[in-house]
Amino acid sequence: MEWGEPLAGISWIPAGGFALGEAGGVTDAGLPSAEGIVCCLGGGVYEVLLDDGNVVEAALRGRLKLEVRTGDKVVVGDRVGLERVGGAWVVERVGPRRTAIVRRGLRGRHPKVVAANLDRAMVVVAAREPDLSHGLVDRLLAVAEDSGMHPVLVVNKVDLDGGREVAREVSALYGGVGYQVLPTSALTGEGVARLTGVLCQGATALVGPSGVGKSSLLNAIDPGLELRIGDLSRGIRRGRHTTVGVRLVPLACGGLVVDTPGFGDVGLWEVAPEDVEHCFPDLAAHRGGCRHRRCAHLKEEGCAVRAAVERGDVAESRYRSYVALRGEVERSMS
Repeated sequence: MEWGEPLAGISWIPAGGFALGEAGGVTDAGLPSAEGIVCCLGGGVYEVLLDDGNVVEAALRGRLKLEVRTGDKVVVGDRVGLERVGGAWVVERVGPRRTAIVRRGLRGRHPKVVAANLDRAMVVVAAREPDLSHGLVDRLLAVAEDSGMHPVLVVNKVDLDGGREVAREVSALYGGVGYQVLPTSALTGEGVARLTGVLCQGATALVGPSGVGKSSLLNAIDPGLELRIGDLSRGIRRGRHTTVGVRLVPLACGGLVVDTPGFGDVGLWEVAPEDVEHCFPDLAAHRGGCRHRRCAHLKEEGCAVRAAVERGDVAESRYRSYVALRGEVERSMS
């Protein structure tokens, strides 16, 4: 089997990588071997969805712990090769990552790879409860752009009072940028069919703050998942984390979903200040008209991006998010 061939019964596998022996075969040393995708981890134990559809637990080979990789050594979505040693499965090889969601680690000092080798990042926010934050949406979309995945924006809870008005505003703003925007309601089922059509193709990471209904949407799409749903904490008007850790969820329709704990403290990692604009395609579309080749779009004369903001061709909220993220990147490098 070549690295990247489809799993039995699963429609997606990351492309590229290295070749291993036959899944379910033996290594040159006569040890049983297998291949698969890491679907969850904890306490040094990795659950791996094998190519034959079975799930096994494995530990990380000692030498792999010494290898230099961005963030964690092995994360959900990584393609791994296993060997059976002494009655237990061991992760022997880890394939290269073609995409990765990277967030700042503790106190912003180290990167944290949330998941790898996914096709799209689905940013999920709520129209109400909690109220939608354009700044957070822009940050999550910027992280998705930087990850190499295709961004999609979902606005859930449109059934709540004023929710459809918010969804129309968001669709006009971000749809105008070029993003696919899906208004949904896990409660009424509105928009769930369109969402299902997207999630059943390839592998998707669900990212967004707590309480926006990511698990509720997955339950609406595939009731057999029976994911836990947490009530919104009325005291602080924010959701409680209902997903314990990052995990890969196979859907009955054939897609793969990485359900992540809600997070809002996101920012760009290892992105040069001059590259932040590439995470904002609506701004980057005007940079060719700037007078200065290395225009930062801040105070320079003849800046075409700021001119576009003044004309209304670029939303002021998007420009403010760009300025804030670029400032954070510059401060992190000082």
